[in-house]
This record gives sequence, structure tokens and C-alpha cells, in this order.
Amino acid sequence: MNPQPTADTSPDPHPHPDTDRAIETVFRMEAPRLIAGVARIVRDVGIAEELAQDALVAALERWPRDGVPDSPGAWLMATAKHRAIDLVRRRERYARKLAEVGRDLEAAGPYLDQPSDPDGIDDDLLRLVFTACHPVLSAEARIALTLRLLGGLTTAEIARAFLAPEATVAQRIVRAKRTLAAKGVAFEVPYGPDREARLDSVLEVIYLIFNEGYAATAGDDLLRPALCEDALRLARVLAQLMPEEPEVHGLVALLELQESRSATRTGPSGEPVLLKDQDRRRWNRLLVARGFTALGRATAASGAPGAYALQAAIAACHAQAYTYEETDWTRIATLYALLAARSPSPVVELNRAVAVSMAEGPGPALEIVDRLAGEPALRDYHLLPSVRGDLLRRLGRTEAARAEFERAAGLARNERERALLLARAEGDD
Repeated sequence: MNPQPTADTSPDPHPHPDTDRAIETVFRMEAPRLIAGVARIVRDVGIAEELAQDALVAALERWPRDGVPDSPGAWLMATAKHRAIDLVRRRERYARKLAEVGRDLEAAGPYLDQPSDPDGIDDDLLRLVFTACHPVLSAEARIALTLRLLGGLTTAEIARAFLAPEATVAQRIVRAKRTLAAKGVAFEVPYGPDREARLDSVLEVIYLIFNEGYAATAGDDLLRPALCEDALRLARVLAQLMPEEPEVHGLVALLELQESRSATRTGPSGEPVLLKDQDRRRWNRLLVARGFTALGRATAASGAPGAYALQAAIAACHAQAYTYEETDWTRIATLYALLAARSPSPVVELNRAVAVSMAEGPGPALEIVDRLAGEPALRDYHLLPSVRGDLLRRLGRTEAARAEFERAAGLARNERERALLLARAEGDD
């Protein structure tokens, strides 16, 4: 008699691919909250990230079998926090730590069993922002750690965005976590005099991330849209977390208004399109409106506007003008003068020179640029000879202008910018 076939009871290694994808999507959305919530317990962002990953592994094991819970974010948070508490219990001096955890959990109430509010952002996330952007870390480390913990990017994604070796970025992140732990950086939102300095660091990190997406320093592409999106999302989150801080709204306004032009900043082949040649009808009017709303919040507060609010006001002047020629260049020059007084910088002064050239002519602007020639910070800055070349050309000094554009092309690290500058050297504007 032939044996009857038996059912194959071996486990399918990929029984629910759709569920796995759903879990990964939920985790990517919830990861910053998970890390922030757990870090409050363990006081270490590196360990918090590992525990959040443990919660993901638990979800991958249980959800395909039991089904996705009604509140997946709350399930992940509860799992991660329970594991954090278990870890604290195993630590030396566990009694003191358990007392701290107990007080935290008692103050939070039956938090572990409650679904998370998808629109609510708690203080833990704000603590994570300030920790990831702590000035004890280098700017590169702060950017990498912020994108990892708050942006949800993988190490490979961060490396691709900044054209850096993946091993270098991974090392940066690991060292950043170790530094925070070794320096005993408190998982907290600073108050008093420390807060302004720490907030400046947070805003700077978000601004640097956006700038790298808006005008890539190297590589074949002028824009890296994903970085702009990440920075804008982080800025919006920060504005929800700190609605009373005018400079936070100033940064949001600046990024919204800058991002509104993105679709017109490159041509069909990815080549740069100068501001004067952009089709303003294609500027994103929704982002412009959001930018003006945020700028209104930034300027509603009493006191002199901060650096980001001033830059946003400059961007607003461009957004209000129907054509390049109708731009209020006199106001822009005045705003740059205020910005130079608020945050002195050779780059700000160079930008002021451009505005002065449009408001008063290339002669007065060239005097400003020539005074900047000896600035060490601008020695390898390709936009200095680029601006000087433009001014010389407008003054009819064609050969001198050509030399400046060629020099600028030699300094540019981005291939798209280099090609544009070489074309301008040949008189192709």
C-alpha cells in the first residue's frame, strides 16, 4: 500500500510578507518615539535604540501569528519599556534605578496599556532631540545621530545621502553614542542659560541637513530631496514641541520657503537653474503659504528677530515677487545688513553684496566682495569668485570675469555646479 502524503509542517520562513512589511513601516514611523520613551528609563540612547530593535524583533515573531494589534505603536512602546525595566532590574544598584523607574511610571499612570496618540508628541521626544544634537558631539556626528534616531534613516541611507563610506558613518554613530554615555550627558531638556545654546545646536543640525539636500556639496546631483524632506519634517516636529520659541518657527519658515522652489531649481537633465531664470509659476504655493504662516509666528514674539527669522524674511521677499526684476532688493539688502549685525559671517556679507548689486549696481557690490578676498573662511569657497565674476561681467570686464568663473569651477565639488560655472566662463548665461 502506498503511504499517504503527510502535510508539510515545517515553518515557512516568510509566512506573511505583507505583515512583515507592515511591521517595518510601523516601526520606521514609531522608532523615534520608542527610542525617546525608552531612553528616559535607561538614560542611554545607544541602549534605547537596541531595546527598540528588540521590540521590532518581538513584533516580527508575534504579529504574523497573533495578528497586528489595534494600537501597534502602543504595543511596541509597551514591549520596549518592559524590556528596559528588565534591563534596569539587572543592573548594579538596581534598587535606586527601580525607584526612579517606579516614580516615572507612577507619574505617567497606566501608560504602558494605553494606545499612543498618533498626533501627540511627548516630552521624551524633545529630550531625544536635545540629546542627539548635544554640542559635545561634532557637527558630523550630530547630523548622523539625528538622522539615525529621529529621521529613521539606516546607516546605508545616511552614507548615500552624504556620499560618505558606510563604515565611516557607522563609526560616527557608534562613537557619538559612546561619547554621550562617557560624558554623562543627561537625557533632558535644558533650562535657563543652557537652553539657548543647546537649542542653537539643534537648529543648526536641522539647517545643515536641509542645506546638504538643497545644494549638495559634492557628487553628480545638485539636489538630494530626501534630506530636505527629513529636515523639514524634523523642523515641523520641533515647532510642535516648542511652540513658544520664535527661532524654531523662523527655521520652519525658512525651510518651507526654500523648499517651495525645489521643483524649479534644476532643468530636465538635472542642470542647475539660476534664481533669475526659474519659472515662479511652478513654485509650490502651499509651501509658500506655510512659510508665511510660520514667519508670522516667528515675528509675533517681542524682541529683535533671530538669524533664521531674518533669512526667512529674505526668502519671503523672493516669494512675494512675481518676477526676478520686481524683487525688493533694497529690503533684502537691509535684511542682510541686520543679519550681519545679528550673526556676523563672511558668507552673509557675500550674500549682502549680491543684494547690493541689484539695489545699487555692481560697483558698490564689488567693493564689498573685494574686502572679503582675504577672509580665510572663503579661501576655498567657490561662490566668492562666482559672485565676483558676475559683478565683473556686468561692469564689462569680460576677461577678468572669465578667469573668476574658471577659478570658481576649479573650487566647486559638485559636478552640476562645476558645469554651470564653466558654461558661464564661456559666456553662456
